[in-house]
Amino acid sequence: MKVPFILVIDQSTSGTKALIFDSSGDILCRCDRAHEQKISSEGWVSHDPMEIYRNTLAAVADAVKGSGIDPADISGVGISNQRETALVWGQDGKPLTDAVVWQCVRGEEICAGLADHGEEIRSRTGLPLSPYFSAAKIAWILKHSEGAREKKLCAGTINSWLVFCLTGNFKTDYSNASRTQLLNLTSLDWDKRVCDLFKIDPAMLGEICDSNALYGHTDFEGLLPKPVPIRAVMGDSHAALYGQGCLKKGMGKATYGTGSSVMVNIGEAPLFCRNVVTSLAWGIDGRVNYVLEGNINYTGAVIKWLVEDLGLIRSPGEAGPLAAQANPADTTFLVPAFSGLGAPYWAPHARASFCGMTRSTHRAELVKAAEESIAFQITDCVKAIQDESGLVLSELRADGGAARDEFLMHFQSDMLNLPLSVPSQEELSATGVAYLAGITLGVYSVDIFSRLPRRTFIPSMDAEIREKRYRLWQDAVRRVMVPLH
Repeated sequence: MKVPFILVIDQSTSGTKALIFDSSGDILCRCDRAHEQKISSEGWVSHDPMEIYRNTLAAVADAVKGSGIDPADISGVGISNQRETALVWGQDGKPLTDAVVWQCVRGEEICAGLADHGEEIRSRTGLPLSPYFSAAKIAWILKHSEGAREKKLCAGTINSWLVFCLTGNFKTDYSNASRTQLLNLTSLDWDKRVCDLFKIDPAMLGEICDSNALYGHTDFEGLLPKPVPIRAVMGDSHAALYGQGCLKKGMGKATYGTGSSVMVNIGEAPLFCRNVVTSLAWGIDGRVNYVLEGNINYTGAVIKWLVEDLGLIRSPGEAGPLAAQANPADTTFLVPAFSGLGAPYWAPHARASFCGMTRSTHRAELVKAAEESIAFQITDCVKAIQDESGLVLSELRADGGAARDEFLMHFQSDMLNLPLSVPSQEELSATGVAYLAGITLGVYSVDIFSRLPRRTFIPSMDAEIREKRYRLWQDAVRRVMVPLH
């Protein structure tokens, strides 16, 4: 009897993973390929789309070989991807430029020119006018690419690029479309008015599909003996929400990656807020769910900064144990506004700062401040979501690389004063699209979500200490919000 497997491509900011999931929903094999982070003298961040595609094929080849499975037993494919990163390419499959990465703010001037339309854009798309989202990035590429307006082009996010390269079809899903700042959240179609404001022709944008639609078939350029269907596509944070089993209103998760996404399912109707954004969680079988989300630019990247730039620790795994050795009474705070602050502050001009140091502040205390900055930023977003929606979370589910950090998870639970549930399986973005593709293809049943073992962290910090620590954090944030001259 044929044993079915699901192949997943998890295309992230730092690299591309290919994973094989077995018929029980467990990861059989994972293979990674890193890609270059291109950073210009202006601080612009870019990725080479052709390198990403080559790495996708290479990672798939590695995973199929490493798993030892018969590639003929792969039943379908799921794709999760870094969101907001945008590119424009021709019908011949050649990109006009490198992709503009989600962290890159080079579209700031374009957004400044649309400042008078900010509220109108938010009311239509659920997103504040910001170079963070794809629209300003696409507009920047079109403005700075010679002859772009005379060509027949495709514009989209990384999921659309991979689907196009693998199948020849130009499609996107609701989750990714909702992060472009070009989708109307009410009509669920590209918003012509907003497209006109950004000078983007809606004909350049892909067909919007359910997240479990049929995106086409691929054999990965001959790596598989026959083409298999792509049956799940979601932005990575949405895929993690799905993989965490947050399928009902009021359930939420935080993904601890390079940056972080705090996302709460708000059901089948949109809710427009001031300090957090509204997006689509997914579209499945003709029905959509909405989310409120807070996005944070620097969380895991803060620990990487400690390793690669400051040399305070040799690897990210050292951060938690060293932070646990720090003086708990130390008053050092790090606000990691290296490229401004995202939700709920939306302050692109804020700059990073250590503050509150004393002569007794040493290496461990600096690392502790960096660790705690991650939890404080997550707490900011959870509080904003609960305050603006009226929803009260009974727990928060956590995933991503830093969810392995016990010091951080304990501190996060304390600052939220909520149980923090961490699944044993780390690859939640990949798991989400694996589950969705598998359920759609009949490989898994809907009880697959209950099979995921979890560890729960319970808050234990004294309420007075918690309130004081959070108040000092807010003081530190206010300091970096003042522009430097």
